[in-house]
Amino acid sequence: MRRIHVGNALSAFGLGFTVPYLYVYVAQVRGLGAMTAGLVLAVFAVAALVVLPFAGRAIVRRGPLPVLIAALVVAALGALSLGLAGSAVAVLLSAAALGAGQAVMQPALATMIVDCSGAETRSRAFATQFFLQNLGLGVGGLIGGHLVDTSRVSSFTLLFAIEAAMFLLLAAVMSTVRMPRAPRVDGVPAGASAKGSWKQLLGNRAMVQLCVLGFVLFFACYGQFESGLSAYGVEAAGVSTSALGTALAANTLMIVVAQFAVLKFVERRRRSRVIAAVGLIWAVAWVAAGYAGLGHGSQEMATAVFISTYALFGLGEAMLSPTVAPLVADLAPHGMAGQYNSAFALVKQLALAVGPAVGGPMGAALHGPYVVTFLLFSLGITYLALRLGRELSAVQDRPWLGKSRVVAQGAVSAVGQSEARA
Repeated sequence: MRRIHVGNALSAFGLGFTVPYLYVYVAQVRGLGAMTAGLVLAVFAVAALVVLPFAGRAIVRRGPLPVLIAALVVAALGALSLGLAGSAVAVLLSAAALGAGQAVMQPALATMIVDCSGAETRSRAFATQFFLQNLGLGVGGLIGGHLVDTSRVSSFTLLFAIEAAMFLLLAAVMSTVRMPRAPRVDGVPAGASAKGSWKQLLGNRAMVQLCVLGFVLFFACYGQFESGLSAYGVEAAGVSTSALGTALAANTLMIVVAQFAVLKFVERRRRSRVIAAVGLIWAVAWVAAGYAGLGHGSQEMATAVFISTYALFGLGEAMLSPTVAPLVADLAPHGMAGQYNSAFALVKQLALAVGPAVGGPMGAALHGPYVVTFLLFSLGITYLALRLGRELSAVQDRPWLGKSRVVAQGAVSAVGQSEARA
């Protein structure tokens, strides 16, 4: 588990190095224009949507470790070639490889966390993963910002080479891992095929509802950070670009500072109620955003309130990290963790693709409707979470009830809830 966490931190550190500067690199440093830069960002999302439906089946059949190492090698090649690419075609192909590799890493690493944890440690394991990912992204972005120079292509080549090195280092670390047999938790019906059947997954009513809820979560929060909400802040609240950076830093700081304090709070709460509470917290965040852009306070007040919006989103994210990912794991029948994690990652990617497309134009031009729309989405999270709670078994919603019934070798018990999450 320690090696997996080190791997998460390394991959996030590598991504933080390059992602904030990708647009500038393609459009300005390589001189390929804004349209090509926009296509590169779109290719990341498309590549993820293409590979994720197959990633789950590969994880189920081959195991998460071989799939992860293959994804890391592909991502490393994509990153290195992106730093050397000089034409639009080469840039787009490199971005596709990097995007596909990154997308497969997520469910593979998550499945490994599930296989190395039990009911009593899983929430803390995913909270640690989320903490290290945000810390890695923040530190990587900070260091990368001091290395890049838009007047020198070589500085960006170095940046992408470091990212590739991080992926290869992670592959080397992961190759030393010996995965235990997956633990099992009492509570979900057995009989799941190990062949990764999408039909079987779609027949799991609780999982389908969780996917719908997940789409709304990612659409209303993550899908707005760097598109609709930032556009709204600049156009409606008059927030400067430096203040936008401060807002994003406040989001990361809230996660880093609050993650483990929040973990102690949520570990003994019903999962459905925790997610419902996040919806209410984010509703307050959207009310704050509405005041920042539509209120009549001073510019300083508007900026401070807008920054608090990002901090409130961070608080909600810290509550979700030890809640949603373990719930996906506990809904997955034996041997299906990779399939369920890939399905949820696919939902996330869809939301992150649709969110900016919808929120960007609204945030820039339709200020009042934008805030009201996403305020209603946040309240919808609360409603969907409470509805999901009625579909969950007692152990799925309150996992501490099953801690005494964890079976180390993975045998299925009469009331059965299952192992894996990814």
